[in-house]
Order: sequence, then structure tokens, then C-alpha cells
Amino acid sequence: MDPEAASISTLGQALLGLLARQPGTGYDLAARLRRPIAYFWTAQHSQIYPELARLDRAGLIRHEASVGRGPRPVKHYDITEAGLACHRAWVTGPVSVRPARSEETLQVWSLWLSDDPDQARAWVTMRRAAHDARLATLLGERDALLAEGPVEPGQPRWSNLAAVELGIRVARSTVEWCDWLLTDHLPPQ
Repeated sequence: MDPEAASISTLGQALLGLLARQPGTGYDLAARLRRPIAYFWTAQHSQIYPELARLDRAGLIRHEASVGRGPRPVKHYDITEAGLACHRAWVTGPVSVRPARSEETLQVWSLWLSDDPDQARAWVTMRRAAHDARLATLLGERDALLAEGPVEPGQPRWSNLAAVELGIRVARSTVEWCDWLLTDHLPPQ
């Protein structure tokens, strides 16, 4: 992998990916991080601007400033050729083998501490409902993508569809796991 690509944070790579699709302001990028990227990656608004500044200093993006409504100018960001090359190297590079951070999994790991099986059952039921709702949202996203017409490899919509499909499969699997736990591994109410 390109050493420059390896030195960019995952948030930086997410921002490069957004800018490769469409230029925008920091505010635009924050809004675009909510959906559809928020299905698999999130960032706080306060994290975005420092990361944009790092990418700008590295020459991976550029900006033009214009007069804004407030006291500061509005910066309009675009990806540079170096940014595209860096992001391409990262996209096709090795996948990180760091463990995923999951609050939900951490809670499951300690769910044995619940002294009330009904509380444990209620927690799993709540998680199942949340994952079922996520699944419904992702299925709607997939339907909307497919309704726009053919999805061709090498186009952003193809990657959107691939990411949404992965999310569908993960959500479906998690709903099945909840059902397994509720049916076979928790005492009935």
C-alpha cells in the first residue's frame, strides 16, 4: 500500500471518498456522512474540520473560500489528483485486522450480569427491534438505488449498492442472532 494512504485516518479516507463523488463544504460533508455512510461509519461534526485541514495541508484536497453568512468564510473542498491516488491505494489495499469496536457486543459480553432474565430478554428484544428497523431502512435504500436504473461497476452507485447489501446481510444476521437468543438461550417470560 502507498505509505501516504496508510498515514491517512479512516475518517480522512471517508472524506476523500465523499469528495471523490462530489465536492462540498464541511457542512455538506457532515450531512453526507450521516447517510448512507452512517450505516457503517460515523464521525462527530467536530472531528471533520480538523481532518479536512490535515488533508488540505497534505495536498490531498484543496479549498476555495467564499463569503459566508457568519464571521468566517465558507470553504468549498474538492479532491486533488494526489487525493484520488491516495484514496485508490487505500481502497484496494489490505483491510485492517483491528477488532471492530461495538458497544452492543460489549454489552452482550456482560449481559450475564443482569440478575433478572426478563431484563436480559427485554434488552435483546429492544436490540432486535432496532436491527429490524435498520434492515427495513437498508432494504428501502437498496430498492431506491435499483429504481434509479442499471448499476454498473466502476460507478459510485455500484459501491453504494455493495455497501448497502453488506449492511442488509449484517442486519439480517443480527436479527437472526437475536431470534436464536430469544428462542433457545433465554428463559421464557
